[in-house]
Amino acid sequence: MNNKVANKDLTTQRESLTDLLGQLANSSAAVVHDEIELVIQGIREKLRAVRSGVLTVVVGAVISFAAFMSLCAALIIGLSSYMAPVIAALVTGSALAIIGVVIVFVGYKQLKKSSLKT
Repeated sequence: MNNKVANKDLTTQRESLTDLLGQLANSSAAVVHDEIELVIQGIREKLRAVRSGVLTVVVGAVISFAAFMSLCAALIIGLSSYMAPVIAALVTGSALAIIGVVIVFVGYKQLKKSSLKT
């Protein structure tokens, strides 16, 4: 009779150990799932902040471009007092083109230098 009781206790212990291991596996999977969700939520929040910053920069760039074009028009109008309006526009456009080419050349040299380091 003791063998039957001992076997029953051993079977109950094995089942309870199996249940505990199953619960441990389920709990571990739930923790990993929750951690993944937390990381994804953090990434989404960072993307929202980046998107907001990029939008602000783009709006600022558009407004700055409009201001730059207004200043170019004012320069052309100002130079029109000293020369024909067509010549004033050509002088302003040529000066801006030279400045742009110099800036592009400097940027290209910096890119080339930085790409050689990596």
